[in-house]
Amino acid sequence: MRLIQANVSECFLYITLSHRWSESGPLLRDIEGRVIYDMPVRGVQAFCAVARELDYLWAWSDTCCIDKHSSAELQETIASMFAWYRHSALTIVYLSDIPDTGSLGNSEWFRRGWTLQELLAPQTVLFYTQNWSLYEDLTPSNHTADIAVLEELERVTGIETRFLTNFSPGWDDARSRLQWAALRHTTRPEDIAYSLFGIFNLHLPVLYGEPAENALGHLLSEIISQSGDISVLDWVGEASSFHSCLPAHITSYERLPSSQPQRHTEEQPSTTSQALSLFDILCDLAASLLLQFLSRFLTSPSTAPADRLRTLDSYAPSDVYDFHSLNRVPLP
Repeated sequence: MRLIQANVSECFLYITLSHRWSESGPLLRDIEGRVIYDMPVRGVQAFCAVARELDYLWAWSDTCCIDKHSSAELQETIASMFAWYRHSALTIVYLSDIPDTGSLGNSEWFRRGWTLQELLAPQTVLFYTQNWSLYEDLTPSNHTADIAVLEELERVTGIETRFLTNFSPGWDDARSRLQWAALRHTTRPEDIAYSLFGIFNLHLPVLYGEPAENALGHLLSEIISQSGDISVLDWVGEASSFHSCLPAHITSYERLPSSQPQRHTEEQPSTTSQALSLFDILCDLAASLLLQFLSRFLTSPSTAPADRLRTLDSYAPSDVYDFHSLNRVPLP
């Protein structure tokens, strides 16, 4: 039975393609029922040729394997996309705009929203350049295990190596995950929120046509609800019409999060203690405004829990924190 299971598993190993075509790629209806090598779609043909060369029997490309005209299939696809890349034996990243002598950072692939999870989800990744050559003629079995490539990826994406080599979807370090997506963009504005569902291991409705602010608002409120992490409220920019405690655009997370507040002691008096204590007030106010979204307690950046609201009179002189940017949490 073990031998049968091993053989069957090997037969159904598949590789996935991550790409940003320089022109419109083929869709399911373009290739359905046809032999791929008889069609003028060189990118997909080259991908299939690489799959066969590497002894894989199955290859998956999103534009060719998803019926985007079916709303039900599209919903299921977005919910499953991260898992499909995670369970693939290999993900080929095709950088169509990078010549053989080019560098990763010049590719548009690193500025697209959907490709973020396509970088983080797979266990094994190989980068191919414009002419379908391995990046910099490197011949490792996994580019995300190559120290030089990892260092370059960290510079290009701002994502720490530990996440690039061993990423787990979820809510840990939520503020950083949002920052990774801050400078990325999608063709449909609401997709910038949908493309992060897998990163946070969330399953939310996909409603194409809804305002992008609403899509992002639903995502952020669910992150706070599930994790209790109000570092998500650390942003700078335009407030959302969905909720004024949330940003209107993902670009509001571009800046680094403000540093962890440090408590003043009685031996370190501050002349701005009244203003500094406003930090706790704002945190509690933000918590109260978001209670409608929450199913769990919030965690406060301070050492005091934020599972209860406190009045101004309840703040002791020592209950004061360094706070560098009072305008980071916009009031409604």
